[in-house]
Formats: sequence, C-alpha cells, structure tokens
Amino acid sequence: QVQLVESGGGLVQAGGSLRLSCAASGSIFSINAMGWYRQTPGKQRELVASITSGGSTNYKDSVKGRFTISRDNAKNTVYLQMNSLKPEDTAVYYCNAHGVIYYSGRFYDASDDYWGQGTQVTVSS
Repeated sequence: QVQLVESGGGLVQAGGSLRLSCAASGSIFSINAMGWYRQTPGKQRELVASITSGGSTNYKDSVKGRFTISRDNAKNTVYLQMNSLKPEDTAVYYCNAHGVIYYSGRFYDASDDYWGQGTQVTVSS
C-alpha cells in the first residue's frame, strides 16, 4: 500500500555534494517520521538523519554540519542534502518512513516501517 522511491545517488569526488530524494506513494494519510539510513558491506544499517512531521531533526554525529535533511509533508517527500562528502560516506542509502497511517477501506496505523530500495552513494578520494 505504501512505496518509497529514492533518487539522487551517484559517484562524486571528495568535497562534492549530492542531493537524495525519497517520495512516498500510496493512500497515505500521514507519516510521523522520515529518515535516511546507510549501510556498507558487513556492517549494520545506521541512522544518518531523521525528521518528524513537525520538523524536528536528528543527525548522526559524523554528518552534522555537512548534511541537511528536509521534508515536504504535502508531497510525502524527504530530502538529504549532502555537502563536503568524504570517502567514508560511501554506502547504500535507504529511505525510511516510520509511523505511517494509510487508508485502505479504513484507516490503518502501520506497525512496521517502510523502506526504499536503496541508492548507492560513492565518494572517491
């Protein structure tokens, strides 16, 4: 009922910038929080940044001051502006939606999070 589609990954040199986008589609009534996670081979997926519907944000310490998360509630879309990228930022980035209420004959409060398919970000040194 709910799908997340990411875009904007790619290859960039150290010091460069990329902007990730994630659009949630479906009969969505509201989404409490949206965020970006990343994962590298052999490691657990980690939170990069999150934002609530009210605009409160949370960042991983290593990206503070370089990454900015923003959100368009009307479009159910979340963005991640990544500046001053470093090789250690290389990972697959996943979009996440938490606390989704959607309509399918009646309103449902989804108990599970939704995830995008992932987009590769590669930062060369």
